[in-house]
Amino acid sequence: MTTLPKCPSCSSAYTYEDGALYVCPECGNEWPQAESESAESDSVVRDAFGNVLQDGDSVTVIKDLKIKGSSSVVKVGTKVRNIRLVDGDHDIDCKIDGIGAMQLKSEYVKKA
Repeated sequence: MTTLPKCPSCSSAYTYEDGALYVCPECGNEWPQAESESAESDSVVRDAFGNVLQDGDSVTVIKDLKIKGSSSVVKVGTKVRNIRLVDGDHDIDCKIDGIGAMQLKSEYVKKA
Protein backbone atom coordinates (compact mmCIF):
# COMPACT_ATOMS: atom_id res chain seq x y z
CA MET A 1 0.00 0.00 0.00
CA THR A 2 1.38 3.39 -0.94
CA THR A 3 1.09 6.28 1.45
CA LEU A 4 -0.06 9.57 0.03
CA PRO A 5 1.73 12.77 1.07
CA LYS A 6 0.12 15.28 3.40
CA CYS A 7 -1.25 18.51 1.97
CA PRO A 8 1.55 21.11 1.70
CA SER A 9 -0.76 24.00 2.61
CA CYS A 10 -2.86 22.64 5.51
CA SER A 11 -1.00 19.39 6.43
CA SER A 12 -4.16 17.31 6.11
CA ALA A 13 -3.63 13.56 5.90
CA TYR A 14 -6.81 12.99 3.85
CA THR A 15 -5.34 13.61 0.39
CA TYR A 16 -6.26 11.56 -2.66
CA GLU A 17 -5.08 11.10 -6.24
CA ASP A 18 -6.96 12.60 -9.17
CA GLY A 19 -5.16 11.74 -12.40
CA ALA A 20 -1.71 13.38 -12.25
CA LEU A 21 -2.64 15.52 -9.24
CA TYR A 22 -2.97 15.11 -5.50
CA VAL A 23 -6.05 16.81 -4.04
CA CYS A 24 -6.81 17.91 -0.48
CA PRO A 25 -10.55 17.67 0.34
CA GLU A 26 -10.25 19.95 3.37
CA CYS A 27 -8.71 23.06 1.77
CA GLY A 28 -9.17 22.29 -1.94
CA ASN A 29 -5.44 22.51 -2.71
CA GLU A 30 -4.20 20.63 -5.79
CA TRP A 31 -0.55 19.89 -6.60
CA PRO A 32 1.23 17.68 -9.14
CA GLN A 33 2.47 14.26 -8.10
CA ALA A 34 5.94 14.85 -9.57
CA GLU A 35 6.48 17.80 -7.21
CA SER A 36 5.89 15.74 -4.07
CA GLU A 37 8.00 12.82 -5.33
CA SER A 38 11.02 15.08 -5.85
CA ALA A 39 10.61 16.46 -2.32
CA GLU A 40 10.69 12.91 -0.92
CA SER A 41 13.80 12.00 -2.92
CA ASP A 42 15.83 14.77 -1.26
CA SER A 43 16.61 12.64 1.76
CA VAL A 44 17.38 14.31 5.05
CA VAL A 45 19.48 12.35 7.54
CA ARG A 46 18.35 12.72 11.15
CA ASP A 47 19.91 11.48 14.37
CA ALA A 48 18.12 9.38 17.01
CA PHE A 49 16.45 12.49 18.44
CA GLY A 50 15.29 13.99 15.13
CA ASN A 51 18.04 16.59 14.67
CA VAL A 52 19.12 17.12 11.05
CA LEU A 53 22.70 16.00 10.36
CA GLN A 54 25.02 17.59 7.79
CA ASP A 55 28.50 16.89 6.46
CA GLY A 56 31.18 18.01 8.94
CA ASP A 57 28.99 17.69 12.07
CA SER A 58 30.16 16.03 15.27
CA VAL A 59 28.06 13.25 16.77
CA THR A 60 28.10 11.13 19.93
CA VAL A 61 27.35 7.38 19.97
CA ILE A 62 24.31 6.56 22.18
CA LYS A 63 24.65 2.75 22.29
CA ASP A 64 27.52 0.26 22.50
CA LEU A 65 28.16 -0.89 18.93
CA LYS A 66 29.89 -4.19 18.19
CA ILE A 67 32.25 -4.01 15.23
CA LYS A 68 31.54 -6.80 12.78
CA GLY A 69 34.54 -9.11 12.28
CA SER A 70 36.34 -7.82 15.37
CA SER A 71 36.15 -8.13 19.14
CA SER A 72 36.24 -4.32 19.50
CA VAL A 73 33.30 -2.22 20.62
CA VAL A 74 32.48 1.44 20.05
CA LYS A 75 31.46 2.57 23.55
CA VAL A 76 28.55 4.82 24.52
CA GLY A 77 29.63 8.46 24.58
CA THR A 78 32.32 8.11 21.91
CA LYS A 79 32.52 11.42 20.07
CA VAL A 80 32.92 11.26 16.30
CA ARG A 81 34.06 14.42 14.51
CA ASN A 82 33.73 15.53 10.89
CA ILE A 83 31.17 13.01 9.62
CA ARG A 84 30.28 12.54 5.95
CA LEU A 85 26.76 11.58 4.88
CA VAL A 86 26.41 8.80 2.31
CA ASP A 87 23.51 6.90 0.73
CA GLY A 88 22.62 3.47 2.01
CA ASP A 89 21.64 1.67 5.18
CA HIS A 90 24.68 2.94 7.07
CA ASP A 91 24.36 6.62 6.23
CA ILE A 92 27.32 8.10 8.16
CA ASP A 93 30.91 7.63 6.99
CA CYS A 94 33.48 8.56 9.65
CA LYS A 95 36.83 7.89 11.27
CA ILE A 96 36.84 6.92 14.96
CA ASP A 97 40.00 7.47 17.02
CA GLY A 98 41.60 4.16 18.00
CA ILE A 99 39.42 2.14 15.62
CA GLY A 100 39.67 3.67 12.15
CA ALA A 101 37.31 4.30 9.26
CA MET A 102 33.81 2.88 9.50
CA GLN A 103 30.18 3.53 8.71
CA LEU A 104 27.43 4.13 11.27
CA LYS A 105 23.66 4.22 11.22
CA SER A 106 22.19 7.60 12.13
CA GLU A 107 19.74 5.97 14.56
CA TYR A 108 22.62 5.21 16.96
CA VAL A 109 24.07 8.72 17.22
CA LYS A 110 23.05 12.13 18.53
CA LYS A 111 24.26 15.47 17.30
CA ALA A 112 26.95 16.93 19.56
